[in-house]
Amino acid sequence: MGLKVGQLIPQFALPDQDGKLFNSNDIVGKKPFVIFFYPKDYTPGCTLEVCSFRDSYEEFTELGALVIGISSDSENTHRKFASKYRLPFKLLADKHKKVRALFKVESKLFNLLPGRETYVVSKEGVILMVFNSVNASQHMKKALDALKKLNSK
Repeated sequence: MGLKVGQLIPQFALPDQDGKLFNSNDIVGKKPFVIFFYPKDYTPGCTLEVCSFRDSYEEFTELGALVIGISSDSENTHRKFASKYRLPFKLLADKHKKVRALFKVESKLFNLLPGRETYVVSKEGVILMVFNSVNASQHMKKALDALKKLNSK
């Protein structure tokens, strides 16, 4: 099982689809954010998941949140994937699965498929929600609901 609600996220830095280094310390203290780990660009479930975040991206930004997708694909693959599906958020390349390991995202299906896990994080870096499911269609909805609850407090 991955990290738990109430824990601080670990600090991490990874390149995005444009080759720019993204450092989690640059957003902690500034705004809430969503981090979703997904298995692979261009697969049917993953494409459904990233496109659901894309289609609701405006709602996330209206709630003041940043959205970040992470998989083990390369920056180049992410760049092509983001361009093809017009993704407005960062995709981070975790080629060596180090950040996946920091978040303790477990593999599924006899360790053949990287896990699918979504975190909603407060602006202070505290995990507010964890959703772990192979069902790609539910991740965006769970994250958006958690942010709405945060903003209604």
